Amino acid sequence: MTQSRNVQLLAEKAQEELWSALRTGRLRGGQFISISQLVALLDCPIAAVREAVKQASSQGLLTTYPKRGLQVMEAHPDTIRECLDFRRVLDQEGARRRISHNALSGLDELRGQHEAMRQTASADLRPELPPKAIAVDLSLHNYLAEGLENSQLAAAYDANKMRIAIIQNVRPFLQDRIVSAMEEHLEIIDAMENRQTERALQAIDHHCAQTLRWWGVA
Repeated sequence: MTQSRNVQLLAEKAQEELWSALRTGRLRGGQFISISQLVALLDCPIAAVREAVKQASSQGLLTTYPKRGLQVMEAHPDTIRECLDFRRVLDQEGARRRISHNALSGLDELRGQHEAMRQTASADLRPELPPKAIAVDLSLHNYLAEGLENSQLAAAYDANKMRIAIIQNVRPFLQDRIVSAMEEHLEIIDAMENRQTERALQAIDHHCAQTLRWWGVA
């Protein structure tokens, strides 16, 4: 293996580890951390970590303060509104394109997952349920993002998805929210299955508004 290839692999590993730390909450919104602490947390060489920090900073996930260290994106109300509005716009376009192109395969599976989660959440309050609900929640948003069929839009969507993950770690998916969120997603799915574009767009609008309300920033 050449030295340049080894450097590239280390950089990729550091970025994957950093993304995982942000997504899982090992690095939380608003947290300050030094570069040496981040190196220890990610267990990667400092050069590779610095490259990962550059990538995260370019996407607004981290801010570097000279002589102070790094700060994870803070979940301010305005930031939350902008991130959810960004997702809403791309979700709507993804839904519109899928309906327009008749690219609707996979909706049956999504419906089944959401119905099962709604039923489980109605009767089950175990602590591990919210993370499972987030995975189901993401399945529809990922489906809509894939409907964009545009690599640049998909990259922007992925960056915003990471910002929303940081927000979710600060404002967890409450047990009481799971059932209504699944019902809102099922409305979107039903509208798409019936090729009702305007109804799907309105359902996505409603889902965004309800998420803002549950996060206390409506």
